[in-house]
Amino acid sequence: MIPFKLTEELIAEIEQLIENQKNTKLEGLLEEVHYADVAEIINELNEDDATYLIKLLDSDKTSDVLTELDDDVREAILNNLSVKEIAGELEELDTDDAADIVAELPDEIVQEVISEIEDRDHAKDIVDLLRYDENSAGGLMAKELVKVNENWNVLTCVKEMREQAENVTRVHSIYVVNDDDVLLGRLSLKDLLTTSTKTHIKDVYISKVDSVNVNEDSEEVAKIMSKYDLEAIPVVDEMGRLVGRITIDDIVDVIKEEADKDYQLAAGISQVVEADDNIWELTRARLPWLFLGLIGGVGAAAIMGGFEEMISKHAILFFFTPLIAAMAGNVGVQSSAIIVQGLANDDLKGSVSNRLIKEMLLATLNGLILAMILLLFTWWWNGDFNTALAISLSLVAVIIVAGIIGTFIPLFLDKRGIDPAIATGPFITTSNDIFGILIYFWIAKLILGI
Repeated sequence: MIPFKLTEELIAEIEQLIENQKNTKLEGLLEEVHYADVAEIINELNEDDATYLIKLLDSDKTSDVLTELDDDVREAILNNLSVKEIAGELEELDTDDAADIVAELPDEIVQEVISEIEDRDHAKDIVDLLRYDENSAGGLMAKELVKVNENWNVLTCVKEMREQAENVTRVHSIYVVNDDDVLLGRLSLKDLLTTSTKTHIKDVYISKVDSVNVNEDSEEVAKIMSKYDLEAIPVVDEMGRLVGRITIDDIVDVIKEEADKDYQLAAGISQVVEADDNIWELTRARLPWLFLGLIGGVGAAAIMGGFEEMISKHAILFFFTPLIAAMAGNVGVQSSAIIVQGLANDDLKGSVSNRLIKEMLLATLNGLILAMILLLFTWWWNGDFNTALAISLSLVAVIIVAGIIGTFIPLFLDKRGIDPAIATGPFITTSNDIFGILIYFWIAKLILGI
């Protein structure tokens, strides 16, 4: 398969075909193009052309295209579609994707769209999914699955599975329930094929099956599926009844969204934004952390002002201030990044005190190695051993403190229910800058006796 490549020539060709309403050529050109690639094309078109293309192509393809579009592009297209056209798109989608699109629609037309869906069971399932928080297992799950009753025999089971499978895009597992729809286990396809048709399902099903509660946080679901290498996981309600399933494609989206959010937090952006967002939204996302950096800079300047006399007598101390601040920030970010990664992957073992001791020993070793190099360089450059010693010892102390802060802060935030990824950004850098400069000049003052 040749990878799809979006080019300016292709976009220009499609725009020309739309302008001249060459529908047959358009359909032929895009017939073999994957829906995700069609979405990539539509993202580059203007609103009118994008809507034209969605209306032209068959709903069995454009429904999937809608799920892959940028949020603002999809919103614009949906605004240009009639209620009946939107309902037609939703009928072709799995319930989880359909519910996501319905949730984006204006409140005043949601009921109209639902009422236009001809498959009433499909409509009912979509409405049911809208009850759940979007960041919960219920908000992620789809209603489409294959389930069998423990009291059926194999022959009845196969007949029922054939009917159910018509509405399921991919059958990952066959779930076994009782008369109350309580999840009991799963059925092996091999056992189903090699067992007598008169055998009851309760005699051959596997009782061990991983599942999640409908209210489970989506990130926890992602951790479970990642840990056990699951392609799909059943979702049960508070009574243990099977209500849906979550597939790996939905979890990939969760992981990607969380990674994007953590990356932006680490970069000092307080909310999820995209490059195409307007200036006001981008400003709101960036300004809080820039303001924190401003406060940190003012604080550092105030600290240095308190040591003005010492700086005037030993000007070399001033030249090493950026180095000390940079090392404090770098070590703090390194330490916090490791802890945040461990928290995200649920890999942290042992007590907090053991973790802090380990980080302190690691910081001490790194600090001593770097300090020895700095001591020799500063002594050779300045010729004053005491000044070189003051700078070098300060570096060791700053690195140790930065390592401890970088370890403790994300652990503390996680205990308080705050996203620890915030500790890898300007927050940790600014705090370590201030502490680093304070420690630097305080140690220098003790050694140089000023």
